[in-house]
Amino acid sequence: MTPTTVAAPATTDTPPQRVSATSKARGAALLAVALLGAVALPAVVDSYTASIASTALVLATLAMSAQIVTGLAGLPTTGQAAYLGVGAYTAALLANAGLSNGPAQLVAAAASGAAAAAVTAPFVLRSRGTAFLMVTFAVGELARTVASKWATVTGGDDGLQAPPVTIWPGTAPLRAEGYIYLYLLGCFLILAAAVAVLLRTRLALVLRGAADHEPRLGALGHHVTRSLFAGWTAAGALAGAAGALLIAANHHVSPADMHLDMSALALLAAAIGVGTMRGAVAGAVLIVVVRDLIGAETGGHALTLVGLAFLLTAYRRPITARLRTWTARRRA
Repeated sequence: MTPTTVAAPATTDTPPQRVSATSKARGAALLAVALLGAVALPAVVDSYTASIASTALVLATLAMSAQIVTGLAGLPTTGQAAYLGVGAYTAALLANAGLSNGPAQLVAAAASGAAAAAVTAPFVLRSRGTAFLMVTFAVGELARTVASKWATVTGGDDGLQAPPVTIWPGTAPLRAEGYIYLYLLGCFLILAAAVAVLLRTRLALVLRGAADHEPRLGALGHHVTRSLFAGWTAAGALAGAAGALLIAANHHVSPADMHLDMSALALLAAAIGVGTMRGAVAGAVLIVVVRDLIGAETGGHALTLVGLAFLLTAYRRPITARLRTWTARRRA
């Protein structure tokens, strides 16, 4: 029998390397455009919109903190606002003590957030799944209660006022909303760069492995508990830094800033991000825009819109699958 030679079908597909290079270039271009737009924002909007943009940067920083725990390690957390509060109170106390330097407050707030996360880690990391969700909720509520009752230090339910921050000792305080926003943007970019470095470390790989199959990772000889402790502490430091940004933006902190709502919004932003830091940041911006800009024009239905965003995120896959099926049927 004569062997039959089957010719390989001609293809016009782009090589994977070229597709990857093209997608990376496109992503870099979009990121550059977003950065240019963010820097130019104060020049084209009013002070109210600039203050909303500052709020978005605070939530975006907290969303990155939640993304480290939820997106990398696969542990859904509702307690990140506790560490935000620790960092915010640290920055406010330093400001009232005479240290108005913003970068110094940022470092101190990140350190206090990391310390608080390290103290609570042995209790939090004993649980997984729904239990982890409830334990982190309990940690957040306990921190909020302490802030409410410890009035001699925290000011109780009234909270603490703080003077405007300065970029460098001896410089004028930042009072205009545009300048405050640019300062927060600079801090956010530094923190985002630090997170980008973290995502390229061995710790990030271990956290991803723990999310996929923690017992197998431990059987391979990895110190899973130590890695989760390090990841939880890093997330606490980032949440504490978000607290310092909150003080720079609002000059005030109270137990209300540590409420479950704040942690839930950070978790929602991480969920919208579908496991990526860029997505979590975009989710945080989307939430603030829906809640504070679009919601303000809908007669006080901001929370309803945020709830709809949560439902669309939770049911994104089945909705997308149904839309694809409907589109395929229409084309057929």
